[in-house]
Amino acid sequence: MRRNIWFIAIGVIIAAILINNTVYYFLARQSLETAHHNEMLALSAQIELSVEQSRIGAELYEEGIARELRAASIAAQYALDPDVDNITNEQLRELRDKLELSHISLLKKTEDDIVIHRSSDPGQLNKSTKSWEPWHDYFGQLFRLEPVGKDWLGQSMSHFWSGPFEVSSTELDKVYKWGYYFDGTTNFITDPYVNFQRQDVYNKVTGVDRLITSLEEGRPSLLEVAVINPRTFPDGVWSTEESGEVREHFVQRPILYGKYSFKSDGDVSAVQEAYQTKRLVELEERVEGKRVHKMFVPVFVRDKGISITDESGKGMDAYVISIASDYDILRDQLNSQFFNLGFIIVLLTMVSLAIAIVVMRYYKGTREKAIGVAQQTYTDEINSMFQAIRAQRHDFLNHVQTIHSLAVLNKTQELAAYTKELTGEIRLMNDIINIGNPAIAALIRSKVSQAESYKIHFDCSFSGLDVKGMGVKTLDMNRVLGNLIDNAFDEAQKFDEADRHVVLAVRQNDQFIEIDIANPCMDAVHLAKQPLFRSGYTTKRKGHQGLGLFIVKSIAERNKGTVKVEARSDKVIAFVVTLPL
Repeated sequence: MRRNIWFIAIGVIIAAILINNTVYYFLARQSLETAHHNEMLALSAQIELSVEQSRIGAELYEEGIARELRAASIAAQYALDPDVDNITNEQLRELRDKLELSHISLLKKTEDDIVIHRSSDPGQLNKSTKSWEPWHDYFGQLFRLEPVGKDWLGQSMSHFWSGPFEVSSTELDKVYKWGYYFDGTTNFITDPYVNFQRQDVYNKVTGVDRLITSLEEGRPSLLEVAVINPRTFPDGVWSTEESGEVREHFVQRPILYGKYSFKSDGDVSAVQEAYQTKRLVELEERVEGKRVHKMFVPVFVRDKGISITDESGKGMDAYVISIASDYDILRDQLNSQFFNLGFIIVLLTMVSLAIAIVVMRYYKGTREKAIGVAQQTYTDEINSMFQAIRAQRHDFLNHVQTIHSLAVLNKTQELAAYTKELTGEIRLMNDIINIGNPAIAALIRSKVSQAESYKIHFDCSFSGLDVKGMGVKTLDMNRVLGNLIDNAFDEAQKFDEADRHVVLAVRQNDQFIEIDIANPCMDAVHLAKQPLFRSGYTTKRKGHQGLGLFIVKSIAERNKGTVKVEARSDKVIAFVVTLPL
């Protein structure tokens, strides 16, 4: 039966360890996934910040190009005749080469149109601008010497406006930035322009595309990053030219920076949701055989220099960053960490189990050792008690002869004193024998002997004590009694022999056992207020560990009992222990 109890205890411990480790495993997995999610959020914040810094830098660089175009316009105006009809295309080509421009065009106002009248690019000659919205309106404002382009993209300066980089209507494979200058001293608008190469080089060296490439190269799990125009995504805006060719408008392109190759069906709705709700949107889909995790981060800018427009050509103040990561790589990393974690859990489980078995065996051995010590003490004390009884019987004839002699000699006082002492010793022995529990009786007999050797008057009484057998209850009783009596004897020895008086009373009724022991004390009132039951607290000489009363309290609490200390006078302190049955 006892072996089965041990097996059940070990099984419960194993089950508790496994449940604990399983819960820890899933909590750790959730923690790792949360850490990855937070890492992606931190990455998106880093990309957003870097993209904004790079974009603002690119806008400033583009503004610098616009200022150069204005300076080139003024220089060209000084070099040319104020009448456009007196200027040749050859002059413009020479001026273009000197100023290191892509081309120079001159716009002339007619009755119902504004046309390119002269140009270093033959493909531009006689082109109407009537369909160029809003460019055509801005040309009219320039001719009227009004402020230009304040409500749209590009850079507006005195008598000058430069639009954003845009695809040429005559060369669909090229992107240019045009500048337009008119101060009223000529009859034409000076239009110098440069290709996208300078801006493209800047973007590749320090701009957003360079940043995105660096991020992708530095993180194997990062598949791609794209900066998206949410108003024109995914198709962009296209128009058909007079030649019948179709061109995409550069400022309305759906992918502003980066690349977008891992396409999925939920991307369009996710981009729109992020843009409209101004909140992060996440998707997890399988694309090209990969399990892809996508984050769509809306970015709203404060400045008005952002060179993107919606589908109708109006400037925007927002874009969406798309971050696609390879979740299979992340899952492999998580699985690797989970494997290591699982190995640690198994190892800790085995170590914990081994420790539990060792502790149980140690506890079992300690318990058996304690019972053995108690049994040995019981045996020794029983033998001592029997020896005392045999000694009494052996001395009985001597006692009878002594009594007879005192009676014959008529020594009545001496006879009374002698018989009083003799009957007291016999009564004490009978009281000890009648305690009702051999182990407790043996302990009290040994303490009586100690009291005699310490010259302590030890008065003990037992009422109704009936603790059967040698079980845990008897062991606890002996530990409580032993520690209380030892504590009382130690304190009593501090007094003169005449004042060494210890009183022990043990009472039992149907509900509990009460142990009451009182001993002399130097300052009982003060001592009763001290933490006497705390482990390590002692008022005795060196060598005492302060564990006796702590053990008494621990046993009482374990048995759902109580223990208290009280000062019965200035010189008497008492301890009362109650143990429920």
